[in-house]
Amino acid sequence: MATNPTVSELRKAAEITDQEIDAAVDAMLADLATEAYPLAKGWTLDLAETLRTNTRAAEALTTDKPAWKRNMVRTAILLAHPIKG
Repeated sequence: MATNPTVSELRKAAEITDQEIDAAVDAMLADLATEAYPLAKGWTLDLAETLRTNTRAAEALTTDKPAWKRNMVRTAILLAHPIKG
């Protein structure tokens, strides 16, 4: 695994589950300003930074299409690099 893995890589390595990713998506959709979100096994993700660095997800949040919002936020989270702490 890479020294700075993405959430997707951590999921493939069984460090993070789909349920934990779904919970992170729910947390981001509930509060866009969430910074330190605990994923699993000591991994933390800055959800606000994830949104700031993924313009497609940020754009999706301005639409009235809930499924599109959710899918784009999930994609942004899968591409994000959490911190082990």
